[in-house]
Amino acid sequence: MADKTDKIIVGISIGDLNGIGIEVILKTFQDKRMLDFCTPVLFGSTKVVLFHKKALNVDVTVNSITDLKQLNHQKINVLNIWKEDVPVELGKATKQSGEYAAKSLEYAVNCLKDKTVDVLVTAPIHKETIQSDVFNYPGHTEFLEDRLAGKSLMILMTNQLRIGLITGHIPISKVAETVTEDLITEKVNTMHATLQKDFAVVKPKIAILGLNPHCGDNGVIGKEDDAIVKPTVNKIREAGKLVFGPYAADGFFGSETYKQFDGVLATYHDQGLAPFKALSFGNGVNFTAGLSHIRTSPDHGTGFDIAGKNSANPSSFKEALFSALKIFKTRKEYKLLSKNKLKTK
Repeated sequence: MADKTDKIIVGISIGDLNGIGIEVILKTFQDKRMLDFCTPVLFGSTKVVLFHKKALNVDVTVNSITDLKQLNHQKINVLNIWKEDVPVELGKATKQSGEYAAKSLEYAVNCLKDKTVDVLVTAPIHKETIQSDVFNYPGHTEFLEDRLAGKSLMILMTNQLRIGLITGHIPISKVAETVTEDLITEKVNTMHATLQKDFAVVKPKIAILGLNPHCGDNGVIGKEDDAIVKPTVNKIREAGKLVFGPYAADGFFGSETYKQFDGVLATYHDQGLAPFKALSFGNGVNFTAGLSHIRTSPDHGTGFDIAGKNSANPSSFKEALFSALKIFKTRKEYKLLSKNKLKTK
């Protein structure tokens, strides 16, 4: 490895080979100033990256390596983790492109675990074509929770809004039976902890969204909010955390009440992600909180419909990169402060 600077080493899984993942990565590093903040290493194949580079006419220089000891801290590094030629079919969802997306992710996570990279930023995968004996998960979040220590919490975030999910990639028919006191408490604890150690919020204020329309209207439209959500929120608040709710999701976002909180927990996927993407699509970041290592990603998918057209916007990927760097520094400072904290009798 070249003389290591104090720059953070960012591992990047390249996502689906036929999507816009490599495009937004390359466009992000067209601005050479990005290399002042970190040392990027893409896990994949130089041949694949150069194919995208040529197809998009993106002017960036890549450093092809076969070992992380060969890192160049002034360039974009591509760690070749396979030698064979892999066909790239831009815009097509193929089993082969999913297979190599999984290889990139698996290798990157292993390097994250052994601390040869400091943080992980993942490009989008196609959830159907990536399925295999190696990757048998609904998405990145579940895969990472299985491979890393901790209990995961998917958080979609911007500077003004952080939305976590109490339930993630499960069918809507399973949501009500899944939202229990134990699960709500677990997700609140994870949100509270991440706000303190990853975002430097001393006394986090957290909102919980109701499960049913209008939070059930006192049992007229469902009893879960009165029977489960509200008592759990009250119990957590009585224990000392600033947790409030449940709030009816429509009015909560319509009235911009979310601006009064450091974090929001939605009871199911689309309840949180639909308003989030309406408010900030293209600039948001997906952060997997609660785990031993840091992973972020852009808030969009593979973009097969625009792959190869040189029209993908790298803003969300760039935000994901900056967020990973900032969280890494904040978590490091938190650990240092906690370690040196004065003991009281």
